[in-house]
Amino acid sequence: MPTVVLIHGAWAGSWGWAKLQPLLDSHGLRSIAIDLPGNGTTPAAPGEASLTGYVEYVVQEIEAIDDDVVLVAHSGGGVTATQVGETIPERIKGIVYIAGMMLPSGIGFGHVCRTMIDTYPEAAGIGPHLVWSDDQRSSRVPPDAARRIFLQDLPEMEARQAALKLSAQPEAGRAMVPHWTEARFGQLPRLYIEATEDRSVILEVQRQMQALVPGARKATLNTGHFPQVAAPEQLLAALLPFIRDVA
Repeated sequence: MPTVVLIHGAWAGSWGWAKLQPLLDSHGLRSIAIDLPGNGTTPAAPGEASLTGYVEYVVQEIEAIDDDVVLVAHSGGGVTATQVGETIPERIKGIVYIAGMMLPSGIGFGHVCRTMIDTYPEAAGIGPHLVWSDDQRSSRVPPDAARRIFLQDLPEMEARQAALKLSAQPEAGRAMVPHWTEARFGQLPRLYIEATEDRSVILEVQRQMQALVPGARKATLNTGHFPQVAAPEQLLAALLPFIRDVA
């Protein structure tokens, strides 16, 4: 079986996969959860908190694994997963996007949202709530906004604890644009896991990305933005058939 490489989204870290990893292990699936440079517990040198830096970091992690891998990416981690798939498609058995940014080549997530915001004002997601550093190079999510936008389907105490784990996000590692080809990334099996109650990447935006990058299988969870925290068993049930199939 392939190793599952778990890639977090903006402001998050490897901690977000703590409930899912034992479940994967119980089904014989080894997993590693990555802290991208400048996120979680991994420091970043200048320039490393960027799409190039993220991809180089993930590729290094994969090169240390003997098995092929399945990438499982949450939210903004989808951009990194796409570019890793383009970079080393021969090592990737498939890519899973969890309410993830599965984007056309040359188009960023912000552009997709701007085309929809007149019809769906809530497509702004967490954006209006961010608190920016003085130099505008990083942002934070206030705990109250995190509980309302990211974690509304968690028990209150657990939501508070998770909100406090969110870290500052370098903007160069958030406003990223993938560039891929049909011959490399385009040939990889993909699964898109929708989160119907997501208030950050709203369902209409999730479905627009699926329309813009067709060909992915689809699973649907009735959860908010962090199903790996709020509903790990449901998430596992959506992941397993795909992982077994591509293996």
